[in-house]
Amino acid sequence: MHRARPEASRGREGKRALLGLRVHEYLYFQVLSPGDIRYIFTATPAKDFGGVFNTRYDQIHLVPADPPEACGELNNGVFIQDQIALVERGGCSFLSKTRVIQEHGGRAVIIADNAYDNDSFYIEMIQDSTRRTADIPALFLLGRDGYMIRRSLEQHGLPWAVISIPVNVTSIPTYEMMQPPWTFW
Repeated sequence: MHRARPEASRGREGKRALLGLRVHEYLYFQVLSPGDIRYIFTATPAKDFGGVFNTRYDQIHLVPADPPEACGELNNGVFIQDQIALVERGGCSFLSKTRVIQEHGGRAVIIADNAYDNDSFYIEMIQDSTRRTADIPALFLLGRDGYMIRRSLEQHGLPWAVISIPVNVTSIPTYEMMQPPWTFW
């Protein structure tokens, strides 16, 4: 069961609310490689900035940013171009991170919480006060999920994971859903 966070329902959001709890919109992606983390992961889109997925990417690289917080120039920016970046929360705003990845030609950014033990609390990524914009999709990933993906890549000596995004989980029978064993659904 997905978690909802307390928030007063107002206006049109009231249609998405149940008993005063706002239900998050979720987007799913599947890691295809490396095999030890071949799971379907849950992410939440940024609330008021960034683009949306107009295309499904069946095999695209998920490249961990170097440095992980992606608050400035990237050492591996050439590998981000036309791929999706995995970034760590902290150091600068969510929007700043998204813009750095966009400037390096990334198609989207997945920002993992820097609390590695976070396996249940989704943070609402909001616009900063700069009035800047970003055109690529930005997603928030639980800290435990981001940590496990990065750890697997390090253990295998791989520069990136191969993923499919977005994944329509409504078409997958429940018994076939490969969910991370450390996360409760």
